[in-house]
Amino acid sequence: MKRKYTTITIPTPLFEKLQDMIKDTGFSSVSDCATYILRETVSEIAGHGRGRRQGRKTIGSVLEKLESLGYTG
Repeated sequence: MKRKYTTITIPTPLFEKLQDMIKDTGFSSVSDCATYILRETVSEIAGHGRGRRQGRKTIGSVLEKLESLGYTG
């Protein structure tokens, strides 16, 4: 089955930060990294309820985990 893709727009400074961040990692592109972060975040939110307040709390915890692994900062 062929995957379908779409384009999202992010601020250039964020793109550049992600580009620097993925050097010497297993990510081959900013798109791969962003897809990973989004999948992890959506998975965490889906596993912890659907409320907006809960979702924001969960996104924060995902970002904290990524930062502790050296993916953000």
